[in-house]
Amino acid sequence: MSDSLPDLSRAVHRWGRELGFDQVGIADLDLEEHETHLLNWLKQGRHGEMGYMQRHGVRRSRPWELVPGTQRVISVRLNYLPHGLDHAEQALEDSTRGYVSRYALGRDYHKVLRGRLRRLVRRIEGVAGPFGYRVFTGSAPVLEKALAERAGLGWIGKHTNLLAKDAGSWFFLGEIYTDLPLAPDPPTREEHCGDCRACIDVCPTQAIVAPYQLDARRCISYLTIELKGSIPLPLRPLIGNRVYGCDDCQLVCPWNRYARLASVEDFQPRAALEKSSLVEMMTWEETDYLRHTEGTAMRRIGHVQWLRNVAVALGNAPHDEAVVAALRTRAGHPSELVREHVAWALERHA
Repeated sequence: MSDSLPDLSRAVHRWGRELGFDQVGIADLDLEEHETHLLNWLKQGRHGEMGYMQRHGVRRSRPWELVPGTQRVISVRLNYLPHGLDHAEQALEDSTRGYVSRYALGRDYHKVLRGRLRRLVRRIEGVAGPFGYRVFTGSAPVLEKALAERAGLGWIGKHTNLLAKDAGSWFFLGEIYTDLPLAPDPPTREEHCGDCRACIDVCPTQAIVAPYQLDARRCISYLTIELKGSIPLPLRPLIGNRVYGCDDCQLVCPWNRYARLASVEDFQPRAALEKSSLVEMMTWEETDYLRHTEGTAMRRIGHVQWLRNVAVALGNAPHDEAVVAALRTRAGHPSELVREHVAWALERHA
């Protein structure tokens, strides 16, 4: 087997591209520098209420502890930007519409990537025979951006997203942990952000507290997705019309002028998520919400959290009787969380 490993490594790259991945790399497991960064981040409490980050600890940075026997990680990226950046900018500027992060507009990426990664595994098994592996798509304690950097797929930018010189940052990452000692690719050793601080300056909540340092507790993606309780009062006006996630740091990044559109039909936007007004979104009952979000990453936050987010966005919308009327329909909602955010929004329009 050892004599054929270089050939197998080259084949993995080829098969990955044949399966539709936009880039494939193989990483070694040297994540010591990233582990130090992770531990400092946790020590400062910047993970907020994401307690699982603390519980998993160094299993994120030590793949062999998460999956015993792991020697290499196959890292892949898949572009997801559904259309030009002007669409996203127009949606963000229209304060009457709910802005959904571009990655969540189509089918749940976990399902798309997992299926392709498993097909890649079967290709490898066809040549190498049975081997130890585990597939990951953002659903386990994995330092996916650090591993992608080690695999030569790009560098971690000042906004803490992975950047590629020829593709920007609008892509998903996936991994295969394997016990095959494949030939690793040269890691990305240089970052190319230079003196640029566009992402730092544009962040509505100043969540990028320093270059390469993100305080999740202030991040709109955290506030609208990960945070299950009440959104801090000082941050609510800064959320604007963002009802699920945030893309601001990517929209201003100069490297995203090279971003490539998704070739996967699954990532095309659903009209209800991309074009609905905030007033319309507030009328969605749970059955409507489940129908519109079926098979998407948005399903995970649930209807109550969704109404909380829409209430905040309506509180930030221009004053209009339709806005006030929509908020009043939820003023007596059974959830205290919804009632609180609706009351705040109504007070903004008083």
